[in-house]
Amino acid sequence: MLTRTKTPPRTVWDAAETALFLDLDGTLAPIVEVPSEARVDDACREVLARARERLAGRVAIVSGRTIDVVDNILGGAVLCVAGVHGLQRRNALGEVFEKPPHARVAQAAATLEALARKTPGLLVETKGPSVAIHYRKAASAEAAVLEAVERIAQASGLDLQLGKAVAELRTPGPNKATAIRRFMLEAPFRGARPLFVGDDLTDEPAFAEARRLGGAGLLVGQPRPTKAQGRLEDPAGVVAWIARGLDTGRFELEAAP
Repeated sequence: MLTRTKTPPRTVWDAAETALFLDLDGTLAPIVEVPSEARVDDACREVLARARERLAGRVAIVSGRTIDVVDNILGGAVLCVAGVHGLQRRNALGEVFEKPPHARVAQAAATLEALARKTPGLLVETKGPSVAIHYRKAASAEAAVLEAVERIAQASGLDLQLGKAVAELRTPGPNKATAIRRFMLEAPFRGARPLFVGDDLTDEPAFAEARRLGGAGLLVGQPRPTKAQGRLEDPAGVVAWIARGLDTGRFELEAAP
């Protein structure tokens, strides 16, 4: 079900003028305890491929995962991808742009891996220009994880980014909002109105940027304070919403009565 978190500036968007920007984990793929086990089903891939054709290529994934991991999960259904929260980006020409890793990322990864070895359930994910530590399976370690990443960030100059049961130390640089802005300057996105769909705190800058560019944001999951103007219940609801928009030629920010 699609419900409204705030009064949106607009409730119906013509598919012919819409660009879709989609987060991955928690938006298209259900959240899992072990990040490497994230999957989407064939129906999701088929809807994304149909959206890419129906919207003349105006579909992009904007994710915290690397581009390679996004491709693996989605089976290459989407060409345009921003990875590592915008530190990587592949455009419609297949050109890849990546912020070089900060010199302290490797050292931060080593420190977090040492912490994970001492704490069962912690998982470290290295992503080139960033490193993340997941504590979904070790909730009692949250305070220790946050203390560690805050200390590393202060000492290293890395940016600290918090999400759902994850903390990430990243090379300073582009974020998801930056990625959307750069896509919107290029074909085939130029001149369209962006709709961004995401679930996490890391998606808030992208919600705000989509609205600033004349579009809107949709939050996936339980209601919370957000810059998004609409809401979808879960990844299955996101796929159904995209499919419905493609069938009707319009994307709605409100559920039908």
